[in-house]
Amino acid sequence: MTMIVGIRFREAGKIYHFDATRFQDLKVDDYVIVETTRGEEVGRVVSKPPGLPKEMSKETLKPIGRRAEPLDLVQMERQRLRESEALTICDEKVRKHRLPIKLLRAEYNYDGSHLLVYFVAEKRVDFRTLVQELRKTLKTKVELRQVGVRDEAKLMGGVGRCGRLLCCATFLQEFTPVSIKMAKRQNISLNPSEISGLCGRLLCCLAYEDAYYQRVKEQLPKVRETVRTSYGPGEVKAVNALKQTVSVELKNEVIVEVSAEEILEVTGKRRKGQRSK
Repeated sequence: MTMIVGIRFREAGKIYHFDATRFQDLKVDDYVIVETTRGEEVGRVVSKPPGLPKEMSKETLKPIGRRAEPLDLVQMERQRLRESEALTICDEKVRKHRLPIKLLRAEYNYDGSHLLVYFVAEKRVDFRTLVQELRKTLKTKVELRQVGVRDEAKLMGGVGRCGRLLCCATFLQEFTPVSIKMAKRQNISLNPSEISGLCGRLLCCLAYEDAYYQRVKEQLPKVRETVRTSYGPGEVKAVNALKQTVSVELKNEVIVEVSAEEILEVTGKRRKGQRSK
């Protein structure tokens, strides 16, 4: 029987699926050696899905090479200790060639045969000469990869406006689309400084509860709609999705807060300038 496992190579990194049929007794948190586009890598088993993800087929799955031995883990840590030194050398070469790029992080693979360097730049940069020189200096295959501002925040980490470590650097595997409509739906101030993260883009957490707000607001009357309540008819002035209530201004100009159950009927949308009868 085919056995699938999800493997992660870095903290908060993307989960990749591999064929573990030859290792039926693998458990979550076990370390294994697998072949990737960067050569051999040490990965940690983080999940054992019951079936194959929809976007994949058995033919696309690579098999797990073997279990990781204690010596493999030591070698992996040794390569990671070399990464800061490699990044310093790369930075020196970038300044030497006067390239308009900002280096973020360097990552060696398990056996040190491949070095991946992440960077950001305002435009496309020709770094072929730089790569050739780095390969001669570091005596390994070097790949430079340009990333966006969100990936920069994920790689560098930091503390968000909530006082916690960035979601993208701790548990988010991939970035989901975030729109200004989400902030409007949640009645959050549209001040850019309040709804933007360290990356300068909209906060990822705006998407966490958006489905809830969308579902609740579909069940509640909208602002400026006229309704009939147990207190009398009036116009909806505000909607509180968290409490699942609306504030209604009655014809005597008194504002009451009522729940969805207390709304007897939605009578329509009031025209501009029209008052309650």
